[in-house]
Amino acid sequence: MSRRRALLRIAFAIAPVVALVAACGSDSGTDAGSGASYVLKVTDPGNSGPLAVGKRDGTFDAALAPLGAKIEWVGTTPGFSSNLKLFNTKELDVSGAAFSPVVGALSKDVGVRIVAVQDPAGKDQSGIIAAPGSGIRSVQDLVGKRVAVNPAGKGEYILLRALALAGVPADKVTRVPLQQKEAASAFATGKVDAWASFLIPYQEAKANGGIEIATEQSIGSKDNSVVVFRTEVLEERPDIAAKYLEVLQELTARQRTDPGQFENVFEQTGPRALSGPRLADALRVGGEVTVPHLPNEADAAALADVVDAFVANGVISRRITAADIFYDLKSKLTPDQLAAVRAGS
Repeated sequence: MSRRRALLRIAFAIAPVVALVAACGSDSGTDAGSGASYVLKVTDPGNSGPLAVGKRDGTFDAALAPLGAKIEWVGTTPGFSSNLKLFNTKELDVSGAAFSPVVGALSKDVGVRIVAVQDPAGKDQSGIIAAPGSGIRSVQDLVGKRVAVNPAGKGEYILLRALALAGVPADKVTRVPLQQKEAASAFATGKVDAWASFLIPYQEAKANGGIEIATEQSIGSKDNSVVVFRTEVLEERPDIAAKYLEVLQELTARQRTDPGQFENVFEQTGPRALSGPRLADALRVGGEVTVPHLPNEADAAALADVVDAFVANGVISRRITAADIFYDLKSKLTPDQLAAVRAGS
């Protein structure tokens, strides 16, 4: 056999192998590309609520899979305003919040927007508590005292609205800017006289002897709950935002009907599990929740109350409007997508 013929035979023999290897390499790259789903980074829900049930049951991932997306649950600290850096570094895309911390975020040019609002429910779950030995028994008693607030967030709004309602000038009370975790420690060790707080940290402080002197309900708070997305995600994939909202609406409607299924979702015992009066209270609030809806004119009016309180007291230096803070998701959706979202409203 000539040398030329031998070389040709070898070449023909290895060609299929080379082709197979190349094909495998190409397929692998393609699979990696198609399998690299759009990752939506969402605040980890803990042990209760619609997000917890959706996480446990894989509801969000199942709904997002046809869109090439999936959820990554991100551990965060209590309070939206304490997690703003995670939005800036693209480590967090979606979170629950309230008007106040989003107003504060936009005043600092953090790229987030509100896509949905929930009408008030459980407004006795946030407020102002005083240390047992402080002698404080009313909002008027806060004069000359130190009150922990999460700056440009719900705590600061609650305090400012309570003071205004009681006719107490805001400059007569020292606002101590602390995020929830640090404020809990300061309150427990007597470094502050009172604390404007919310949700789980507030309930825990009350359970440990804190004296409740005002609630969001008693002060007529307008600081509604909201769903917040990183703006870049909304611009890139409004379809994913709409599907996420659709699932959240469905789960929230279920919670209102059967709140017992939305408490102690992962753990029935232990530090995260509720029992006794606190569980009963959580079940009551769960039965009162409202389904998130696309922002409307009434929401814009409520938002203005929060903005006015912050502007009047120098919390923010520029006025935030509804156009600045509400994302017009409906203009980005197909009629079918919009109908699906509205169906949960």
